[in-house]
Amino acid sequence: MKRDALPGTAVAAEPQAISRDVLAEKYFKPGETSLDQLYGRVARALASVEKPALQAEWEQKFLSNLYAGAIGAGRIMSAAGTDIQATLINCFVQPVGDAIQGRDDEGFPGIYEALREAAETMRRGGGVGYDFSRIRPKGAFVKGTHSMASGPCSYMNVFDQSCATVESAGARRGAQMGVLRIDHPDVLEFITAKRTPGRWNNFNVSVGVSDAFMQAVADGADWQLVHRAAPGLRLVEEGAHQRADGQWVYRTLPARELWDTIMKSTYDFAEPGILFLDQIGRDNNLNYCEEIAATNPCGEQPLPSYGCCDLGPIILTHFVRHPFGVGGTPSFDFERFEQVVATQVRALDNVLDVTFWPLDQQRAESASKRRIGVGFTGLGNTLTLLQLRYDRAEGRDTAAEIARRMRDAAYRASVELAKEKGAFPKFDAKGYLAEGTFASRLPDDLKAAIRKHGIRNSHLLSIAPTGTVSLAFADNASNGIEPAFSWGYQRNKREADGSKSAYTVEDHAFRVYRSQVDSSVTTDDAAGKLPDYFVNALQMTAQEHVAMMEAVQPYVDTSISKTVNIPEDYPYEHFKDLYHQAWRAGLKGLATYRPNSILGAVLEATPVKKEEPAPAAVAAPVAAAVPVYDPARTVIEKRPAGGLPAVAEKIEYWTSEGQQRLYLIVTFLPMPAADGQGTVERAIEFFMPVGQNGESQQWITATMRMLSLAARGGFLDRALSDMQKVSWDRGPVRLGTYEKADGTHVPRWHDSEVAAIGYAIENLIAKRQLQVQASLFDADELPSVEPVVAPAASVAPGVMAGKKCAECGAHAMIRKDGCDYCTQCGFVGSCG
Repeated sequence: MKRDALPGTAVAAEPQAISRDVLAEKYFKPGETSLDQLYGRVARALASVEKPALQAEWEQKFLSNLYAGAIGAGRIMSAAGTDIQATLINCFVQPVGDAIQGRDDEGFPGIYEALREAAETMRRGGGVGYDFSRIRPKGAFVKGTHSMASGPCSYMNVFDQSCATVESAGARRGAQMGVLRIDHPDVLEFITAKRTPGRWNNFNVSVGVSDAFMQAVADGADWQLVHRAAPGLRLVEEGAHQRADGQWVYRTLPARELWDTIMKSTYDFAEPGILFLDQIGRDNNLNYCEEIAATNPCGEQPLPSYGCCDLGPIILTHFVRHPFGVGGTPSFDFERFEQVVATQVRALDNVLDVTFWPLDQQRAESASKRRIGVGFTGLGNTLTLLQLRYDRAEGRDTAAEIARRMRDAAYRASVELAKEKGAFPKFDAKGYLAEGTFASRLPDDLKAAIRKHGIRNSHLLSIAPTGTVSLAFADNASNGIEPAFSWGYQRNKREADGSKSAYTVEDHAFRVYRSQVDSSVTTDDAAGKLPDYFVNALQMTAQEHVAMMEAVQPYVDTSISKTVNIPEDYPYEHFKDLYHQAWRAGLKGLATYRPNSILGAVLEATPVKKEEPAPAAVAAPVAAAVPVYDPARTVIEKRPAGGLPAVAEKIEYWTSEGQQRLYLIVTFLPMPAADGQGTVERAIEFFMPVGQNGESQQWITATMRMLSLAARGGFLDRALSDMQKVSWDRGPVRLGTYEKADGTHVPRWHDSEVAAIGYAIENLIAKRQLQVQASLFDADELPSVEPVVAPAASVAPGVMAGKKCAECGAHAMIRKDGCDYCTQCGFVGSCG
């Protein structure tokens, strides 16, 4: 069964390579080679919990809905219908109490029990969010051991390392969200922690902000940092005191000073994000029976302890009639969309009964409230197909109408499901429809139906990033609520044999336009030939990004994951006002992304054409009794007397302390070539001239002596390789460049000074070999050697601190729009 395009719908040409690749790599299971097989597996799994007599009927309905565009989130599409004991739930929130083991006096799991629970959750494929605010601050008194607490930030280091360890056991990258309240005494350390390269690479972080704090900022008032745990004697002597409500005041500071610290960090490092906790609580349909203090890793699901994200986006581009006005006036098929939404509610409700639960507490929490998250993807492309600008009022009005119709269709379907299968166990009509909750703003007839029949699901809507599901199932339609980021880009792909290939990935709306309107347009000339309603994320103002969230959020009962893109030269004062705008508009949070040069500029050099080295000649078989002579491996007992050719090189590199430089000398020994024709040079001696100051002199000198021994012993290549595996607690080191697929160069990063010097020596030896060969070959016949320091042809936006990139080595791999994205070289890793 294939999706037959309805007349006038937005369909591009044949599937592009990115869609085929992602389907095969991320979603096909053994024996699957087509979308038909994948959809069939998912539909059967979701129908399996229906009554036996109804299973065949619902399998067909779910299958039709998948082809209509109602897909599941990545975990559902990957694992549903398999025998893998992996959860179909994307994300969870796990509680962390103020105890080391067991449970604290409020019943929350202690730190190491919470760590165990989180590890089990991530092992089964779920991301985890946490509120660390219960953990007593640094310097608090620990009665049981008569010691001082180290604070939540130190324990986050442990959670970060656990996530890195767990993710290595599976193909899916672990994801975590760490939240700390704005009144926690350690909030300043929390805000600035990720400025240290390499710290908390497996965390997104957000500050939980209250209305009282935002008002204090507006009023220029002071702000108290408080905790229920008593401080140690030193802090009491410095002024810590107990309030009438029992809370201990550790410190008082101007609210604007604290706010400015957050804003500067977010402006320069893209983190922390902001969660408006009071708005989350007011809007919550279940504020009568639960408290929410954290979200899932991408922020679209504020959740209570052990709460989960059961997500399923609907591809909006499937519902556009007559895109770009071809064959009629472009329109959105709301009636068909509402039918698909209704079936999607049932499918996601069934996921809760099909899935494997990592923890019993998660199963119990889900069963009592039955949260699901119907959402959408492709909004930006949909507006483009409708010839509407994303950044104008008419685009926002259409987006709001889509969200409103989705809300009403989902809530009506859940009421109908409650008639058949029963309301969620913790349903209480009075609390659920109380003034101020999201449900209280539903149409009157819907509220009356909820009072009479109840509702199957406490929450029904969520706008998440769609990552690879958009690439795999929606022809690279724009992600979630986002506008298109670009109309085309180059994607690097590492093949199974270790080689790399690059191909162009194109935006879905662009592909439809080219196939149905103008076949001559290319991604290179798109800016000049496309109509003005082709507007991408970087062509609109920050306020226009936020305005789209304002238009849609009133119709979404949880939250929206959206990145507000900001140009590098965006004024800081305007940036700060964005967050006040978001708070005043009733948004539940905000995340921004501003490229910056705080961690060093990206350099690009003139592209250098690289020749593929000629395949090595296959040697004729040699009798076992005759040793094979290898000039690079032969052991050299002692250095020959007399002078030898040598090269001196100045090495410049950059650490967290700024630019560093040193001089190294490498001596070469001419040796007979393996074929007996002429000689080859072999590096055998490394040393650093005396008189170079600095604390590094001793270890560099010692390292050079050890390298010399390795070189004479015939295993220099292995020694240099081992040097490049050495890591350093003071952060990455910049030296040399990495060539991207388009020929441009970006800085290369190493895990330590040792690793950087090892790389530089490898490069020096390679350059020496080319110089020796230069007399035998023309210059254009020689393979090029990567320059250690590339000339600055242009300066582009800088890198952001993050996980180490597998391509260029920079600690610049962040989580962006649901995918691993290197802000250094543009490499896109895993998504989901």
